[in-house]
Amino acid sequence: MGKDVIIACDFASKEQVFDFLSKFKEEKPFVKIGMELFNAEGPDIVREIKRRGHKIFLDLKLHDIPNTVKKAMAVLSRLDVDMTNVHASGTIAMMEAALEGLTREDGTRPLLIAVTQLTSTSEERMRDDLLINEPMDKVVMHYAMNAKKAGLDGIVCSPLEAEKVHASCGQGFLTVTPGVRFADGDKGDQVRVMTPEQAKKIGSDYIVVGRPITAAPDPVEAYRRCVREFVD
Repeated sequence: MGKDVIIACDFASKEQVFDFLSKFKEEKPFVKIGMELFNAEGPDIVREIKRRGHKIFLDLKLHDIPNTVKKAMAVLSRLDVDMTNVHASGTIAMMEAALEGLTREDGTRPLLIAVTQLTSTSEERMRDDLLINEPMDKVVMHYAMNAKKAGLDGIVCSPLEAEKVHASCGQGFLTVTPGVRFADGDKGDQVRVMTPEQAKKIGSDYIVVGRPITAAPDPVEAYRRCVREFVD
């Protein structure tokens, strides 16, 4: 399994996302479809982007009682996405149910990963807002181990935690890392960030990059720069 750059297509409409994707004449980037675009356009946006030849990470972060998540994942499995996710805080039972629902009758399924702590969450916010008093690293590692116990393929985590996750859960356990910014770029609202080159060195399997590509003067060149720094 090779490393890859996933572009976060955080757009409000199909017109915006297709205008963006039309800029790529040679590449078919792996794209992330999040709640904004999915809620605006529905499942058809997934089908159309897939039809155009892109791999898709459907980022809906499901978190509900196990039976509800199982049924929702059974529906999502029919969209033929390549990766989707849940919140690890939903418990092992919920993650197991998600995996069961996502697995098709022939045994195939998309990759399923779990969100540990969002990259916009600092240790202070985790303590004050969520009443979680353990250190960030310990919480992320615990959530990662729970995801592995549930049979998931990996987790979403900060690049700062990817190396420790692999040490605890094995090199085959995927780390999908948002919060990636160019060294000369703006951090935006992310708290725990790293450059593509740094993410490569510490072993991230996938990086998710949004505004540094989508808001760049030349998005195609920004994407290619990410690929050069992270994959090549």
